[in-house]
Amino acid sequence: MSLNGSPIGRFLEISVHAPAIRESLAFYESLGFVQASVGEAWSHPYAVVTDGRVCIGLHAAPLSLPAITFVLPELARGLEKLRALGIELEQELIGSEVFNQAWFREPGGHAVAVWEARTWSPLHLDHLHTSSCGYFSEYGLPVRDARVGCEFWEPLGFVALEAETQPFPRTTLTSDLLNISLYRSRALRQPVLTFEDADMRERLSRLRERGFTLSDAMPDGLDEHCNAVLVAPEGTQLLLLQTSS
Repeated sequence: MSLNGSPIGRFLEISVHAPAIRESLAFYESLGFVQASVGEAWSHPYAVVTDGRVCIGLHAAPLSLPAITFVLPELARGLEKLRALGIELEQELIGSEVFNQAWFREPGGHAVAVWEARTWSPLHLDHLHTSSCGYFSEYGLPVRDARVGCEFWEPLGFVALEAETQPFPRTTLTSDLLNISLYRSRALRQPVLTFEDADMRERLSRLRERGFTLSDAMPDGLDEHCNAVLVAPEGTQLLLLQTSS
């Protein structure tokens, strides 16, 4: 299902607080991410990196981050539709002299941002381009009740797939630009950017050889020999997941 006509608009970026932007940029670029050209919407230092599938917005100001960020033109009118769906706005900034934006929370407490316009220029990479992390597949949110999460996201244009038990329990909600997975895990406490590869063990070996530190703070049941978590300088967690094919 396309999100172009959804109440929440079109996915833009995963927005994170990066107080040391240069350090974060160097980290992502060393993994094969590419920097996009940003506009002047923000007064604070801001950068964007992408691997062609996921875009990460690095913000020097904390805002309400991390957040899943969407662009919704004519935001004032769009917010009325969101309220009609029962969305309770946490922050709202609408006016002729400001960058129009609104923020709210999904049931697990993770922030969702909706902005009236893009804040960076689209960057079109070769469809074969991947980072050293592998193929970006989804944004994982740790939850206690996946059913409640599905009831929140489906009216916003996402489509829930059947719950999976392997390689660990999760329920994926799909869309054209971003998949969100609801993870049921005792070990995982923060959202993760999930990357997959059939030969992730080899990727992990190469990352270790290059000096990257890998963590085993992963969803329950994952083999630490072929799965790991890579933590960016600003604290963003990248789950590197072995796939069967």
